Amino acid sequence: MNGHIPVLLVQGKCLAEAWEKALIGLYRQGCNFKTEYDKPDDPPSKDCSMTLVVSDPLSEPMIHKDFPGGLEDLQEYVLEVLEGIKDHCVRSAEDPDDTRWEYTYHQRLFNYTVPGCEAPFDQIEMLAQKLAATPHTRRAQAVTWKVWEDNVCYDPACLQSLWCRLLQDDHGILHLNMNVRFRSNDAYKAAFMNMFALIQLQKKIAERIAFLSGREIRLGRYVHQADSFHLYGSYFRDFEERFLRALENRTFEERTLPFEAVREIMEESIPSIREKARSMCRGQ
Repeated sequence: MNGHIPVLLVQGKCLAEAWEKALIGLYRQGCNFKTEYDKPDDPPSKDCSMTLVVSDPLSEPMIHKDFPGGLEDLQEYVLEVLEGIKDHCVRSAEDPDDTRWEYTYHQRLFNYTVPGCEAPFDQIEMLAQKLAATPHTRRAQAVTWKVWEDNVCYDPACLQSLWCRLLQDDHGILHLNMNVRFRSNDAYKAAFMNMFALIQLQKKIAERIAFLSGREIRLGRYVHQADSFHLYGSYFRDFEERFLRALENRTFEERTLPFEAVREIMEESIPSIREKARSMCRGQ
């Protein structure tokens, strides 16, 4: 141990490939760390600073079968990030007795509130307008951190920022490149769903810029940066028996799934997901 946190870089054409490589790299090259959530008998977690590059974010196969959760869970999370179906579960900062959630990513990105400002900020709309007017701007970003709240709250936001820029290819078509930064990212239990939903957000931003500018906008690379990309020690047995065993016993094609093959199934679950979300946090 030299006191240096490993810095890893993985690249893949599709999301499923890149996420799988990131987990393998973390498990093999990550350092050992205790965490604030460990139980006395838990082994240390594996940790690193990770940069993960998906060169073609919408290419197939997008879905890795070994992400913990099901297709309905994945669809629910996409709706949470893109549509804010759980924004009503966010607590009031003015009420110390309010026990609802500290934040949702949708609320922080699309409805960012600042004390003393009458209206919230739709940072995604502002970002899209900047890029529609000036494709090469370096100022198109959205942030989640609220320094006046998140330094002292129990559960501060893990996603910190989005940064976007457009680059024209040799045929004159603009591509939306997006960088995402997390301060902390649970590599096994959360990162895949985070990435999948944020690529859907990248697609939504591209469509909005296309509408505003009247130009075709395609997706460029997606870069996911995590200051702490970690695998909790309490997950090791499940990770080794499920994820690592699948690497040994199944081909990549058997470990993954095209999104288009299950899109209809996922979309059929949307009405029940919305109803479930509406019933959350009632009576709190």
